[in-house]
Order: sequence, then C-alpha cells, then structure tokens
Amino acid sequence: MFKPTQAEGKVLVILFLLSSLFTVSCGQEPAGESPQPTTAAAEVETLTVMTHDSFAASEEVLAAFEEQHQVEVQILEAGDTGTAVNKAILSKDNPLADVFYGIDNTFLSRALKEDIFLPYRPPVLDEIDDRFVLDDQHRVSPVDYGDVCLNYQKAYFEEHDLEPPTSLEDLTKPEYQGLLTVENPATSSPGLAFLLATIGHFGEDQYLDYWEELVENDLNVVNDWETAYYSAFSQAGGSYPIVVSYSSSPPFEVIFAEDDLDEPPTAAVVENQSCFRQIEFVGILQGTEHRELAERWIDFMLSPTFQEDIPLNMFVFPVNPNAELDETFQEYLKIPEDTAEVDPQAISENRETWIQEWTDLVLR
Repeated sequence: MFKPTQAEGKVLVILFLLSSLFTVSCGQEPAGESPQPTTAAAEVETLTVMTHDSFAASEEVLAAFEEQHQVEVQILEAGDTGTAVNKAILSKDNPLADVFYGIDNTFLSRALKEDIFLPYRPPVLDEIDDRFVLDDQHRVSPVDYGDVCLNYQKAYFEEHDLEPPTSLEDLTKPEYQGLLTVENPATSSPGLAFLLATIGHFGEDQYLDYWEELVENDLNVVNDWETAYYSAFSQAGGSYPIVVSYSSSPPFEVIFAEDDLDEPPTAAVVENQSCFRQIEFVGILQGTEHRELAERWIDFMLSPTFQEDIPLNMFVFPVNPNAELDETFQEYLKIPEDTAEVDPQAISENRETWIQEWTDLVLR
C-alpha cells in the first residue's frame, strides 16, 4: 500500500483544493441564481412565412437572411394556392404566420377584399415594371411571374410535315384533331390560367363556343400539370404533342436533360394572346408581431440574391430587372409580348361560375 511522505501529502492536499475550486467555478451556479441563456439564443426570433406547397428556395439563400437578421425563418406550407389563401382568410383574427407568399392574380382580389394584409411599399418597387404592380395600396408586392402557354414537341410536327400551332384558333382546325392535352381548371393552376387565357382572348360571351370546338376536335383533359406534361405529352412518351405548360418549359428541357442538348426539343407558343400571365405576390399578414422583420423579408425576396434563386427552384421568373438569369434562359426563353388579360376583380367575381360552366360543357 502506497503511503505518501509529509511533503508529498502537502502537495496532494493543494492539488485537491485547486481541483475543487475549478469544479465550483466551471460546473456550479452561485446559490439563488439560475443559469442565463446565451446572448445568441436570447436574440433569435422566428419569422413564419405561409405559402403554397410549391415553395422552394436554396438553403444558403434562406441562411443568408437568417444570419443577417438573427432570425429563424419557418416555412409553413398550406396546400395549393387556393387552399392556402382560404386558410389565411379563415385565420385572419389569429394569423398562422407573419407573411404570406404565393397568392397570384387569380386569387388576389379575394384576399384584398378580406383585408388580410398590411400595407408596405418596398423601396425596390421603384425599379419594377408597373405591369406587375396590381395593388396601388401596396398591401402586396410582386415577386415573380410565369406565362402559361401551349407547348409542342418539335419532332412530331417535323415527322408529320405539319406546321406547329401559332394561335388558340389553330387548335380547332382538323389537322390538329386529337393532339391537345389540357389540365382541369378546377384542380390545376395552369389549367385555370389557360381557361382564363381563352376568356381574355375570346371574351366571356364566346369562350365556351371555343371550348365546344376543342371538345369536338378530341380534346384530352387531365387533372394536373404533372400528368399532362410527364404522361400525356408525347415528349415524355405520351400520345399528345401539344400540352398546356409554361413558356419556361423549353429552357428547362435543356437544363435538366440527362444528355447535353444543343437546343430544346420543345417550343412554346407565345404569339397572338395565347398565354396567360400568372404573377405571384407577397404581403404582411394583419396581426403579425414581427412587422419590421416581415418588411425586411419582403425586401429580401425582391433583392437579386433571392430573385436569382427563383427560376431553378420554382420555375418562375424574377420581377426585379437587376436579377440575372441563367444563360440557358437568356438563349431559349420566349416571353410573350402580348398576353391575354382578365381583370383580377372579374376573376374574383366569376371564377367559380366560369369553372362550373367549363365543367358542364367539357366534362359532361
């Protein structure tokens, strides 16, 4: 058994006392006091952004905002656009979020009528084209846009020695019989946008006559864009060489191709008011407890950092003219010069009636 000398014993006692002091200073709080949170933890707030299920942004882009403002951004996906808007309206007295992003011009007037947004005019709005600004009280700010247009497979028309369509009227001609697939406007956002394109182009009094001609020309209807583009469309192996999609679809065919392509295998019809432009907006919800942070979030969504991140994540395009697009978009994207227009208030008042009239005629 080891027995220390007197000198060694004194050293052991000193070491023991020092060890005890170190333990107290590092591992125990003074009596009567509770541990205090770190400064970083105390300063972090949460900003909740309510949106549709198609929202997507790069992690590093969201992290940049969080780091700059010492905030955690919580994305609350609330269904498709119509469902999300309904939830925001029903909860306006006890809001589920601070900000709502993704309301478009097909639902905008309904939300404005329900007064769910606080006014805020971001400084960068001075640089954004007025055609995107649909609320002069600035309760919402435009973020992005997408043009719903006819798309066609180039190879089909080359192989059949047939000119591709250049207008909505072309689709009623005998040579285009059985070539078109559209989405149901009751279940699909691009389907609703295409219905509105026909209303804007032909007028409320004649659009059903046009749809009756399409039905007689063997129109194909599916419930959603994914089925239309990836199953029915001949580019994906289906039987229909014309499909309702977006003007941005051809560039995406190049960007996401498994093999390098020199040009898109598809093209969009952008002439003769054949497209309908969807514009998405962001607004601060009434009742938010983070008004200043919500304003900074809107500023961020309109900044080049966020705007340049939009196309490859949500397949729509920035409204800020200072945002630079991928070179593929610059080379192959065709933007309609003249789209079919329908007043947002008219959409709000007649949306359900138009959908029901379409359903009775086309799906009877």
